[in-house]
Amino acid sequence: MNKQLEFLKHRIDALTEFSGKTVSWLVLALVLLIVYDVTMRYWFQSGSVALQELEWHLFALLFLLGMAYTHKHDGHVRVDIVFRSRLLNDRQRAWINVLGTVLFLMPFCLMVLFTSWPFVYNSWLFSETSPDPGGLPHRFLIKSALLVGFGLLLLQGIAEFIRNLQIVLDKQEAR
Repeated sequence: MNKQLEFLKHRIDALTEFSGKTVSWLVLALVLLIVYDVTMRYWFQSGSVALQELEWHLFALLFLLGMAYTHKHDGHVRVDIVFRSRLLNDRQRAWINVLGTVLFLMPFCLMVLFTSWPFVYNSWLFSETSPDPGGLPHRFLIKSALLVGFGLLLLQGIAEFIRNLQIVLDKQEAR
């Protein structure tokens, strides 16, 4: 396979590993925040809209920015009964991944990126904040995670496409 494609695949994989491991620290922050919030509400009868919104925002960041990492490590949902069975060989699995990436993953990521762009742009344009009293400012930052998350997922889809295409082509060349 082309050395440039191999280089691209490795660079995308490295970016995905870095972003996934970095975002994983948000789990600890989210757990600590929830423990603090629950403690304050039930023991001291003191709640905070900002804390609850921050919990939602951290969860959204975990989900959106962790999608690419999950995809890279094959943690996404699929019908494993067929895919992992002995009915399919490695080349057939690679074909399924190539087709799934081209027909479903990439178009879906592009659709989300194109349709969410105006949503995010307007949020930045108006410096959107929380509509709730005591809520968090800078809501436009969390909305930007849509673009970053699906951009990372699209990039990882490209790396997976290259990886599976290599399997398909290597098997064909071996014949």
